[in-house]
Amino acid sequence: MIVDAHAHIVVRAAAAGPGRPGRSRIEHDGRELTSVVREFTDPGQMAAEAAAQGIAHLLLSPWVRLLPFEYPLAEAREICRVQNDALTALVAADPGRFSALGAVPLQDPVTAARDLRTLVAGGLAGVELTPGIDGRYLGEDAFWPFWEAAEETGAVLFIHPATRGLALPVFEDYYLWNSVANPVETAIAAAHLVMAGVLERYPALKIVLAHGGGTLWAIRGRLRRAYLQVPAARSRLRDAPDASLARLYHDTVTHDPALLRRLIEDAGPDHVLLGSDRPFDMGSDDPVGEVRALGLPAEAEAAVLGGNAARLLGWPT
Repeated sequence: MIVDAHAHIVVRAAAAGPGRPGRSRIEHDGRELTSVVREFTDPGQMAAEAAAQGIAHLLLSPWVRLLPFEYPLAEAREICRVQNDALTALVAADPGRFSALGAVPLQDPVTAARDLRTLVAGGLAGVELTPGIDGRYLGEDAFWPFWEAAEETGAVLFIHPATRGLALPVFEDYYLWNSVANPVETAIAAAHLVMAGVLERYPALKIVLAHGGGTLWAIRGRLRRAYLQVPAARSRLRDAPDASLARLYHDTVTHDPALLRRLIEDAGPDHVLLGSDRPFDMGSDDPVGEVRALGLPAEAEAAVLGGNAARLLGWPT
């Protein structure tokens, strides 16, 4: 089965009119989302669009702007509950076509750990995270209770840039907030997790990085060099950072065949998952075709197209 591991959905959004043919019109904070180019709220239509691309199953995750990490705890838990309940019901009604990641209030890691155990027990596959939570990055010790729960439950953890996580004025020009800042933000989060020793402490974590890991692999050598040369860089690690990097998973949303091929070589064909980033303009128009065009060995191609996602989701083999 071919699985799209990077597909967003809004389960509760205000419709502002019929929108363009074939998709809903979405507003947020009084502004229409012009970056949405495919269906965003109707799971049946989303599955039909995916099927036209050869994709049989969607691992859905919330639109990242609806992850309430900056809200007071009680309000954040309610926002998470609304989305989690809807996603759980969707998966229960059509498990052949849908799996889903929910949300937890990670600004309170102890509460998030408890809520993660509850939502996984209820049928969700895991949760979506952003690189920074309430001004903190994910490698900080305060998040240990959450990582412990994530490892214990086997939850899939999808790290996706917050879309405005790097608030430099330059990123407001030329769509750089998306094309450049988003992948850099993902790399910062992953590097922080690696160098803080989180992946050594919790080696069974199932962390998937959006957009091919962003710029992470471009700085692998610098992380290695820092580990070897600077005591502060190795203060939380036993082994070189390569060992922790090898535990991370990545989607295929790179928009560059040579880069995707290199990602599969570097991360390993068992650590790359098909992704489309639907329904956004920066998503892939033909995610399956992009993988097949690489001419990978059959076993590697099958792993990327669906086998790796099936394994992370715990499907029977």
